[in-house]
Amino acid sequence: MNITDIHVVYFSATYTTRTIVREIAKAIGGNIIEHDVTNALPESEITLGGDNSMLIVGAPVYVGRIPEAAAEALKMVHGINTPAVAVCVYGNRDYDDALLEIKDTLNGNGFHTFAAGAFIGRHCIFPKVAEGRPDASDLEKAAAFGKRCAQLLADAAGTDALGNPEVKGNRPYREAHKVPMCPTGDKEKCTKCMTCVRLCPAGAISESDPCSTDTSKCIACGRCVVVCPHGSRAIYLPGYADAAAKFTAAFSARREPETFF
Repeated sequence: MNITDIHVVYFSATYTTRTIVREIAKAIGGNIIEHDVTNALPESEITLGGDNSMLIVGAPVYVGRIPEAAAEALKMVHGINTPAVAVCVYGNRDYDDALLEIKDTLNGNGFHTFAAGAFIGRHCIFPKVAEGRPDASDLEKAAAFGKRCAQLLADAAGTDALGNPEVKGNRPYREAHKVPMCPTGDKEKCTKCMTCVRLCPAGAISESDPCSTDTSKCIACGRCVVVCPHGSRAIYLPGYADAAAKFTAAFSARREPETFF
């Protein structure tokens, strides 16, 4: 197969998923077209067909599932027996059913998922876990994964000649639920620059009070913490420090990416 166009659809609140899928796409090689669905659904349906296009989908793992907004965006992406790669990025605990969820969604939308990978990024709620990841080793593994994908595509006479990998996960998927830990702002540090307001994927922060968070909307993705230029936003809840210490102790042992072909 001669793939010339690589479409990359990703939800990436803290930019770790974006880093991984970009590395994979670069290693495959071709004309890369990005569709960032973190802050908004695609403006229109995306349909990929023909012998020269492929799709890479990347999403983070929130409590064992992909974000609801990512799932909604994927419903708008369709293939015509188009080769696809499924990627999830998780915070070093486990990816549970997320990778299988992406693969099932893609295959149900007319894609042929011939490769899948679970990679690691810094945990969005307990950032001491997998701190600094994806690191150089992770990026090397992402590039190697992309090169393997490129070789499989080059060797295949057509999409039907590609494999159909078994990935880890369970059906039915685990029940999706929110983590009740929402960041807020420190009023002494906040300058009301509105960066968090503009970039919050859930629209949970208002211009009138950027230090507050609408907990009914917040998805605990951690973007406001990452993008705040003044270090104002964090999780200040009672008991958070104890929860962070326990989680960090339980899940700090380094996990490595897993790939499936």
